[in-house]
Amino acid sequence: MSKNEIERFFTNLRISGYSITSPETSEYNCIAWAAWDSEAWWWPDAQHLYYWPPEIPRTETLEAFVKAFEIFGYRVCNSIADEEGFEKVAIYIDTHGKPTHAARQLSSGNWTSKLGQLEDIEHAALDNIAGQCYGFVGVIMKRPRKK
Repeated sequence: MSKNEIERFFTNLRISGYSITSPETSEYNCIAWAAWDSEAWWWPDAQHLYYWPPEIPRTETLEAFVKAFEIFGYRVCNSIADEEGFEKVAIYIDTHGKPTHAARQLSSGNWTSKLGQLEDIEHAALDNIAGQCYGFVGVIMKRPRKK
């Protein structure tokens, strides 16, 4: 997808800037990418078409997504700010509280997002991709950064 097409869906990226960091792929989605997995599409669908951690309920709820990241050592926190020694994940929700997207904080303090079947991008702020497509950040989680 071209930058013009990305910016049509995510208008805040036009102002703040971003970089495309990978080519389009349908191998994985944003939830997988936030969990450091670039080989599976993660979603808690009832048909079991996609990967979902087996011990986590297959429900499209913020609680289920939080539990999925907790098995990787993430815990809910209150700040999006970069913290030395920690990596963070943001889970986005729509106006009904249903999860829509996840982004992972990079060691630079910027964020990385997989845009559905499109490219991965690096963006400076979580608000840069908030809006009509992904809603807003519902929860921030952190864990100690792996060395």
